[in-house]
Amino acid sequence: MVSRKPFYLLVALLYLVGLGMTIYHHVALDVPLTPGEKRQIWSIEAKLEFDATGEPVIASLAIPGTQEGFTLMNENAASPGYGLSFVEKGGDARAEWSIRTAAGRQELYYRVDMMADAYAKPALLPQPPAIEKEIESEPYATAMAQILERAQERSADPYTLTREIIKEMDNQNQNAELLKNHKRRANLIAQLLNNADVPARVVHALQLEDGRRRQELVDYLQVFRGKEYQLFNPKNGEQGQPANLLLWEYNSGSLLDVTGGHNSRVTFSMIEQEQPVGVALAKKYESSEWLNFSIHSLPLEEQTLFKGLLLIPIGVLMVVFLRVIVGIKTSGTFMPVLIAVAFIQTQLITGLVGFLLIVGTGLIIRSYLSRLNLLLVARISAVIIMVISMIGIFSALAFKLGLTNGMKITFFPMIILSWTIERMSILWEEEGPKEVVKQGGGSLLVAVIAYLAMDNELIRHLTFNFLGLQLVLMATVLLLGNYTGYKLSELKRFKPLVDEMNADKDKR
Repeated sequence: MVSRKPFYLLVALLYLVGLGMTIYHHVALDVPLTPGEKRQIWSIEAKLEFDATGEPVIASLAIPGTQEGFTLMNENAASPGYGLSFVEKGGDARAEWSIRTAAGRQELYYRVDMMADAYAKPALLPQPPAIEKEIESEPYATAMAQILERAQERSADPYTLTREIIKEMDNQNQNAELLKNHKRRANLIAQLLNNADVPARVVHALQLEDGRRRQELVDYLQVFRGKEYQLFNPKNGEQGQPANLLLWEYNSGSLLDVTGGHNSRVTFSMIEQEQPVGVALAKKYESSEWLNFSIHSLPLEEQTLFKGLLLIPIGVLMVVFLRVIVGIKTSGTFMPVLIAVAFIQTQLITGLVGFLLIVGTGLIIRSYLSRLNLLLVARISAVIIMVISMIGIFSALAFKLGLTNGMKITFFPMIILSWTIERMSILWEEEGPKEVVKQGGGSLLVAVIAYLAMDNELIRHLTFNFLGLQLVLMATVLLLGNYTGYKLSELKRFKPLVDEMNADKDKR
């Protein structure tokens, strides 16, 4: 006897790989399991203002990129008369405007769309900055040394040291008052950390709030412990990155550099909006190099094609289940799947009416052809021409009557319909009309059930976004194909036996 272990191992492998790919897409690539979900998109506009002096102007603005919690979706700039380039300087991405000559007040705009994304990962992880120790003059050096000494006594690592320095900045009022006008608070704390051999720098962040205008960046501290880092609010010592905090400049560079102008200023306006998850993910992975087995990166025309093709295995699974387990007879093995695909285009009622009209009329004409004793090839060719003609006539009639859905019966598979008419005609001659009704009705029933499964919004979403489910469907079909028991339709043969057993019980 041939061992079935390899078969079951293959089925188990298909299930494991298919479900593994599905879980990977859901967890690692943030693809939702249900349709209709949306993603939060922040549209942020930076407005640059400065006075040009009539000389050549170069304005360079630090711009954000994909980072922890946010994925960059789109960016563009409005700069009439200016040249624009996106460049990289000192690890910072920057937008750089240039013009040969400009005078008077200038206004430039940069806009970026950022998606709130818990799975976002920057292309390059932040690296600890080089430690730079500055020598301060008195009395600032003594005040800073006292604050650092007290903080070090109460700390154990870079993070606790940061918190203690911020506390000491508030506790030692005399020293804090002295240092307040010497340096910005965030820069002063970063310098104290560097003096203690802790890599730290000041980053500039934007607090996102829907509908806010003319906002400015706020300072945060980025403190490293080895290769890891944490953000600290220099005002209150709060550790961690708030949910709606976007890092705009995070390499200790300048926010804005202007050559050929003065009195420069940058302000920010923002608005929150939502996009369907399909649109958001398509943009997210448009230029992604991740291991991504989805088809979102294909052109829209191909995506639309695959969206229909990937539903066919669902229809196939329905046919296998209904024929192998339930025992419904159909005319042709997978003809119901093709009819179900046509129903998706025509809608169910229109498709049923069109199918019955074409097949019914075809059987009548085919009965006449059978009297002519034509060869098989000629007879089938005549039926194909007849089917195409009927579809054309019914489409024109539907258009005249204003039934626009009726014109979609052109989506019916013409060759399959022709063979269906031929088979049913032969079946009528050999087995009688009862068998024709049984197989034709079974085909329509299976087609309707397959259509209802394929037209389900959840199934459409899952098959399109999780290609691993195709392996799961294949494994299920293989298991169904291994079934050798009774079909549900065959159980009626045991009804007399059940009735007899019940009658015996009553006699007792």
